[in-house]
Amino acid sequence: MTQLVDVAGLFEEASSGSRRSLAKLLSAIEKGGVLGRAVAGVAYRSLAEAHSVGITGAPGAGKSTLVDRLIAHARAGGVGQIAVLAVDPSSPFTGGAILGDRVRMQGHALDEGVFIRSMASRGHLGGLAVAVPEAIRVAAAAGIEVVLVETVGVGQVEVEVASATDTTVVVVNPRWGDSVQANKAGLLEAADIFVINKADLPGARETRRDLEQMLDLSPDRQWRPPVLEVIAAKDEGVDVLWETIEKHQSHMESTGELERRRAQRLQREFKAVLVAKIERQVDALYADDRFSSLAESVEQHGLDPYEAAELLLGEVTSGDTLEDPTPRVDP
Repeated sequence: MTQLVDVAGLFEEASSGSRRSLAKLLSAIEKGGVLGRAVAGVAYRSLAEAHSVGITGAPGAGKSTLVDRLIAHARAGGVGQIAVLAVDPSSPFTGGAILGDRVRMQGHALDEGVFIRSMASRGHLGGLAVAVPEAIRVAAAAGIEVVLVETVGVGQVEVEVASATDTTVVVVNPRWGDSVQANKAGLLEAADIFVINKADLPGARETRRDLEQMLDLSPDRQWRPPVLEVIAAKDEGVDVLWETIEKHQSHMESTGELERRRAQRLQREFKAVLVAKIERQVDALYADDRFSSLAESVEQHGLDPYEAAELLLGEVTSGDTLEDPTPRVDP
């Protein structure tokens, strides 16, 4: 029998500073199921919002060290509660435990205003596309003012995860040129701020030039992503980065861009959940003996895949589908 959990009580405890309660809430979000849905519902109805900042970049770019320094500057600047979500899209079974993140941020272990968590999609319906926005929402409902979301790499999934935030910071290293060309379309669309970390290494000037040229060729927009040079290991330029993040937030609030982005994220989240639920129903129907003949017909070229898909989708939308295995529970 599933143990009853007082979700509202956990939120109350988390809002009072209990990091253990916040960790339980985030674990529920990652695992999904009845409890995860209950937690997500309470967080959604709280209407709380946190300033979220996504930090993405190639492995070895120094993101964890940069995040560690950003925490210090945010706390010194008056941020009362800050959370870090270290997301590992490639590791859905390990919980996304990125050892380097935890080690580099141990300086904040005794700071009660800082919460650090590694996470992955695990069993969450909709995967990271939903798990990350919900985790941010849970943190906000628990009283967190700023949420930093660090991804492990700069692939499509990681950029999408970072883009689930109000501000996206893309971290590169000097002489990153070929990778910039390979990823420029996704990066230009996602980035609000470019950071050249380890700017004391050779090639920083050339990398800055390449990025500026990329931005010159991109469509005009209200906010042109600034290119900042930082040496996170020496805490040089990180103060300027934090000031720029705050300026971007203010810009979005004044132009209405923040409200528009958050509305778009909710639409994408809704779509991701809907697609995941339909996929589960299709899988359930396809595994049923009644529909095994469809697969045989496709294999024998009696039906083309489109015809078979239409027949299967018709079953999903007819109302006679198998029940969603996840029951609905009001928190």
